[in-house]
Amino acid sequence: MLKETLEEVKKNLEAIVADFRKEISKFRTGRASVSILDGIMVDYYGVPTPINQTATVSLPEANLIVIQPWDPKVINEIEKSIRHSNIDINPVSDGKLIRLPVPPLDEQRRLEIIKKLKLYTEERKTAIRNIRREYRDIAKQMKDDKEISEDDEKRFYENLQKIIDTGIETLEGLEKQKEKHILED
Repeated sequence: MLKETLEEVKKNLEAIVADFRKEISKFRTGRASVSILDGIMVDYYGVPTPINQTATVSLPEANLIVIQPWDPKVINEIEKSIRHSNIDINPVSDGKLIRLPVPPLDEQRRLEIIKKLKLYTEERKTAIRNIRREYRDIAKQMKDDKEISEDDEKRFYENLQKIIDTGIETLEGLEKQKEKHILED
């Protein structure tokens, strides 16, 4: 039973790390990346739809994203969705294409992005710590109900802590990697 519980913990941590990877991929680094548009929804005939499902998204240059809607009638909706998103890029439309020029980052903007990155990391670390607390409480309850011995509880705590440490190290490694990437560009 405890092994199954540890596997559950691992799955929860993997989900947190995957979500963290997805979120930090949206951070602008001075280079164009289609992942900047992830999560931006367009009102496509009354249905919220991701941009990449309404248009062709391409990167013709290192600092330019081009969006070519399949249906020209939704170009204004795409443009409006981009303006209302939090990516700090103004779309330029000619009626057929939307161009997103990605300006180079200045030092102040880089530091703001890194600050936001650290905040995201800390939020995920807190989520991991909450998982640890939740599963420690489960093990404590099992011991109190005499389902497991005190030694089993202690081993469980040790194994749980190893998994938690690995998850936090993974987050910190991803953070350092992204921070380096932001400062290099």
